[in-house]
Amino acid sequence: MGELFGNLIGSLSGVLYYPILIIVLIAAGLYFTVRTGFLQLRLLKESISVVTEKPTEEGAVSSFQALMVSTASRVGTGNIVGVSTAICLGGYGAVFWMWLIAIVGGATAFVESTLAQIYKRRDANGDSYGGPAYYIETALKSRAVGVLFAVALILTYAGGFNMLAAFNLQSTFAVYDFYNPSVTPWIIGAVLAVITAWCILGGGRRIIMVTSTLVPFMGAIYVIVAIIMMVINAGNLPTIFGRIFQDAFDFQAIFAGVAGSSMMYGIKRGLYSNEAGVGSAPNAAAAADVSHPAKQGLVQMLSVFLDTLIICSATAFMSLSSGIEPLAEYAGAPYVQMSLSTVFGNFGPIFITVAMVLFAFTTLLGNLYYVDNNLAFINKKVPSKSFMTGFRILASFVIFIGAGLSMGLAWDIADVLMAIMCLINIPVIIILGKVAINSLRDYEEQKRAGKNPVFKGASIGLDESHLEYWK
Repeated sequence: MGELFGNLIGSLSGVLYYPILIIVLIAAGLYFTVRTGFLQLRLLKESISVVTEKPTEEGAVSSFQALMVSTASRVGTGNIVGVSTAICLGGYGAVFWMWLIAIVGGATAFVESTLAQIYKRRDANGDSYGGPAYYIETALKSRAVGVLFAVALILTYAGGFNMLAAFNLQSTFAVYDFYNPSVTPWIIGAVLAVITAWCILGGGRRIIMVTSTLVPFMGAIYVIVAIIMMVINAGNLPTIFGRIFQDAFDFQAIFAGVAGSSMMYGIKRGLYSNEAGVGSAPNAAAAADVSHPAKQGLVQMLSVFLDTLIICSATAFMSLSSGIEPLAEYAGAPYVQMSLSTVFGNFGPIFITVAMVLFAFTTLLGNLYYVDNNLAFINKKVPSKSFMTGFRILASFVIFIGAGLSMGLAWDIADVLMAIMCLINIPVIIILGKVAINSLRDYEEQKRAGKNPVFKGASIGLDESHLEYWK
């Protein structure tokens, strides 16, 4: 039965991604890139400056804090294990396709997060909240589709993604002598589940505080180690770049076996890592207290770049520069650990294990922050304390189960659920894209006039009676 389920999920994943999701993702990214006038390039500097702005109200969630929550979910085990898996199974060219998805996905991330800001709502404490479920309900006037998206997100983040994060974390221990594949994954899963439960039972504010502290630390150290690896092995870099582009454009090989090609693995793992278009980051974006929705759109665009163009590239180049050829049997954490061992000896595997602990922990917390928001949407209010306690205990148990899955099944479940979210969210943001683009134009017009942009719904032709926050 287990093998049958695994084969079914694997087949479904293949169908959803090729040709459906590959076309949808790239087409949407290119469409928004053109419609926004290539904002990824034009406004990259602006996105960095916006991150440092303080919230308009004291004690509210800042742009930086919203960035850290979304980055906590984006920057996770996929940045290490996902990249390694893509390279080992898909080849050098997978790196290029991850870059492409990130670059065009930056525009998609801007649109979905700007929409989340425009259609966000205000709670009893004056804080804001929202996300795709909310802009689907408000702008498209379809609560049914909003609920469908919310259910898909809950299954994806509390289920598929958190199970995968748990599996990826425990897999880093496989290089140690004490590792027993029949026992160790379950022990690690149990420890991780207990720690996660303790944190999430403290509520959303604690999640923001923890991720704001850990994400910059873990990201900076990881990039520094990658730079050291690349400097030491600088002589290998020209060859690596050459092989990346050669492999990426070997269309004969790609179309001879799309499911196992560099393009497929690069797009799958790139999407899993940066989540542009998935509809997750808008939940964090909506919580930010900013004077104009476009500001948070720019912040979330930057988050995509931080995730893929910096962190994922760091993994790729420090691994490939080691001189160890990426083979299928090394897929996952072992390839990265072996690569670091060439320079750092026994410290290499230990460092990756520590990094994975931090990446996995922040991923789990960030994922469940999104889930809380969508549970509230389905229930039309924050669920009771007893319900949330029970749900969080269940979510922690799912983490425990995920640690014991096989690699193929863990990735396939996550990929299928992620694809479903994309196929709901992307058509929606294409329909509503004009609103986000008009918001961008309003922002740029005010900037050109020397103002700190301030948004009113009526300024871009919206009926303010349909907006709860921007009136």
